Parts: sequence; C-alpha cells; structure tokens
Amino acid sequence: MQAVQSEVDVYLEFLLEEPSAEGVLRTILPRILSGNISYDFFVFKGKEHLLKNLPERLKTYRQWIPDDWRIIVLIDEDRRDCRELKAYLERAAHEAGFVTKSSAAPNEDFRVVNRLAIEELEAWFFGDIEALHTAYPRIPKTLQYQRKYRNPDAIQGGTYEALEHLLIRQNYFKERIPKPTVAENIAQHMEPDRNRSKSFQVFIEGLKACVGEELLV
Repeated sequence: MQAVQSEVDVYLEFLLEEPSAEGVLRTILPRILSGNISYDFFVFKGKEHLLKNLPERLKTYRQWIPDDWRIIVLIDEDRRDCRELKAYLERAAHEAGFVTKSSAAPNEDFRVVNRLAIEELEAWFFGDIEALHTAYPRIPKTLQYQRKYRNPDAIQGGTYEALEHLLIRQNYFKERIPKPTVAENIAQHMEPDRNRSKSFQVFIEGLKACVGEELLV
C-alpha cells in the first residue's frame, strides 16, 4: 500500500468514546501520518454519552472551526445495526452544517469523518496477530488461521470478550483485563499496513483523505 501526499497542513480533532481508543491512536498515528499534521483527542464517557452529546458539540464546532480542521468520530459498533449507527453520526454532522466524507461529492471538501470499529476496537488487535503475539507471547501467531479469528470484524461473541478470554486463559490476568493498558501494550507493536481488519483499513483511508493523501493499493 502506498500513499501519494499533497502539501497540506491539517489539524485533526478525534472524538472518541473511551480512553482505550485514545491510547491506541496516540501510539499508532505517528506511523500513519506524515507532514505538518497535528491532532488531539476528546474522550466521552462511553458510547451513549458520545451519541447523546455529539449533535450539540458539532453545532458548537461549526460556529468557530478553522478551515484546516477535520473532525474524526470513532465509535464501536458493539453489535448494533452498523447502518443505523452510521446514519445517526452522518445526520448529526449534516444537521450541524458539515459535509462528511461519506456524503461529499467527488473533489468536494469535507470536514467530518465518521468511522465505526466493527464490532469493537479489539477487532483491530485481532487484525494484527503479530502485534498481539509480541505484546503477549503466549498467544500463538497461528491464531489468525483458526476459523474463529480469520475475519477480525466477525468474531462471534464480542472481540473484547474474546481478547479477555485469551489473556486470562494464557495466565496474563486472573480476572477482567485492564483495557487501556492492554490496548496500549498491543498498539506499540501494530503495523497499520498488515492489519487484516476491514474496519481498521477503512479508518486509515479516512485519515489519509483528511490529510490529502490518496491510497494506492
């Protein structure tokens, strides 16, 4: 995968539902973005808090947002209807007066990118088994060839639950895993180009578009 970059200065404002997502992005964004790009994060108090407060927050942005800002909303699907969830995010942006990447016409500028981690952020970790194995070596590299884990975005029973089960079974933890710590441990070893999660690659495509890069696959 190659990227062709134009000369563009951009600030990215990430709206996230949980601290784990911030930890992962802080770790991997320097491996994805190049050039004069700056960014920061606003973390809501969970999915429902984000969904409830997003429309008003976007309307507030619309009153003063500079031309070089892009807003990226990232939320877990969590086994909800992904089309309905994406439609809600799109509607909130449109009602605030923003053009989104999904609704923009060819060559039209957009200000908001809405993305879903399907079904949860942990699917991105299962998309990079090498990173998972490096962070927690008792998890075998061959995991990706097992039927359950071949498609990271379609793991049955929840990707968080699957990761927690693996880490407890391999004696890394005795009970519930410390989610932000585990996320950052794995993210340190992630290589975006090798990630098999479709939702992760769609997220990356949105990032590249924000900073004037065209992906050549």
